[in-house]
Amino acid sequence: MNATNLLIASDHAGFDLKENIKSYLDQIGRTVEDLGTHTLDSCDYPLKAQELCHKVLQTDCPGILICGTGQGMAMSANRIPGIRAALCVNEFMARAARAHNKANVLCLGSRVLGTELARSIVLAFLTTDFEGQRHQRRIDQMETLKP
Repeated sequence: MNATNLLIASDHAGFDLKENIKSYLDQIGRTVEDLGTHTLDSCDYPLKAQELCHKVLQTDCPGILICGTGQGMAMSANRIPGIRAALCVNEFMARAARAHNKANVLCLGSRVLGTELARSIVLAFLTTDFEGQRHQRRIDQMETLKP
């Protein structure tokens, strides 16, 4: 079966790291759908975040968003109900985001992380399961928060 099991997108600043992460994911046997950008031409990260997040919600596949710092992608993604995007700069944050916060989108900063650390963060994110139990109560509370 060759079904997509991961979504990825970036803006122009995250393009090179996105391509590197895609190659790594291929090496570890993950099937990835790349939602762009596909060039180094300037593009707007909120639109890329929106596209990926809507697809995450439709498919229940986790997603990875990459921009220069990861901040813009995380802020944009978390505007979409049902998305729990986590900006992670180390493996512990990635594991905790999945185990405790049921994160469905990982955000990375290409100007902040080296390639090997980024790969390690991605692996930690993808191999950690949500623990449920007391954490589910908090996820339910997040979903009902009002502005």
